[in-house]
Amino acid sequence: MFTRRSLTKLMMAANLAVAVGVSTPALAETSVKFTLDWKFEGPAAGFLLAVDKGYFKDEGLDVTIDSGNGSVEAIPRVATGTYQMGFGDINSLIKFLDEDPSQKVKAVMMVYERPTFAVVGRESLGVTQDPKSLEGKTLGAPPPDGAFAQWKAFKEVAGIDDSNITIESIGFPVREPMLAQGDVDAVFGFAFSVILNLKAQGIEDDDIATILMAENGLNLYGNAVLVNSDFAAENPEAVEGFLRALAKGFADAVANPEEGVAAVLTRNETLNSDIELERLNMANSMNIKTPYVTENGFGGVDMERLGASIDTLKVSMGLKGNVTADQVFDSSYLPPKEERMLP
Repeated sequence: MFTRRSLTKLMMAANLAVAVGVSTPALAETSVKFTLDWKFEGPAAGFLLAVDKGYFKDEGLDVTIDSGNGSVEAIPRVATGTYQMGFGDINSLIKFLDEDPSQKVKAVMMVYERPTFAVVGRESLGVTQDPKSLEGKTLGAPPPDGAFAQWKAFKEVAGIDDSNITIESIGFPVREPMLAQGDVDAVFGFAFSVILNLKAQGIEDDDIATILMAENGLNLYGNAVLVNSDFAAENPEAVEGFLRALAKGFADAVANPEEGVAAVLTRNETLNSDIELERLNMANSMNIKTPYVTENGFGGVDMERLGASIDTLKVSMGLKGNVTADQVFDSSYLPPKEERMLP
């Protein structure tokens, strides 16, 4: 029973918290609309666990997470303020800001410390893990795809002669079906998405040839958490709380991927739990819990490496040189390193 005495104790506790500078979430929750880069699939587990386990709510946030239409398209969604925060390709963000540095968007937490960019083909169609095997082939490329955006730089660092390569523009929904049917020899995409979708199409493991750009000379970062700059300036505590909650969500998705997949399946019951578990484990091992993250914590970047990646993007994306690493990534909202260590 709530008595006058308990009310007095509550008021005394609140006064003590103020006196010693302890911060507590505001009573009125701050609403945050967040856009993913893609559908509700295994790699989204960290975001969804932060919702389901109340981590956002604990920070005084009312977070709504929507699916996306590609890692590039998330960027204008956030820049225009349609979404306060989102998840998108940092390389495409660099290109976006290089074209117009006044755009209201920046990255505040790195999620894919190694990019998932890949060209995935089939052994039976003559494609191997050697990038040069793509020569003479037909490659399917969804225009908004982050991997395809790096083709110009990748073919240079990998020594690929593209004089007899055909690039066919295709949509995301038909990407894996076209490769499964042999209508194209390989496709651009995120490795964990294309591989698992091909297996769902009935393609055997030993027929899938994956060429990871990060393992063939392309030293870039991948997808990051984005924030609308105006929103961040007006709600710094909300952004800090969001990232603090998200670090917990991703730690849980690494420690207990089965729990993460269960969170995903509540949003998309048509998925196969075994496939999504494999997809999440692939993302965790290849892109999220990397050696750098194990040593330095989840979410941060090496600014020198980010600066070097901008030089690489001058080749792949034709940058004008209007943007620096500091304009792209702001680490000031990140929680301390000890709160960002993955299990």
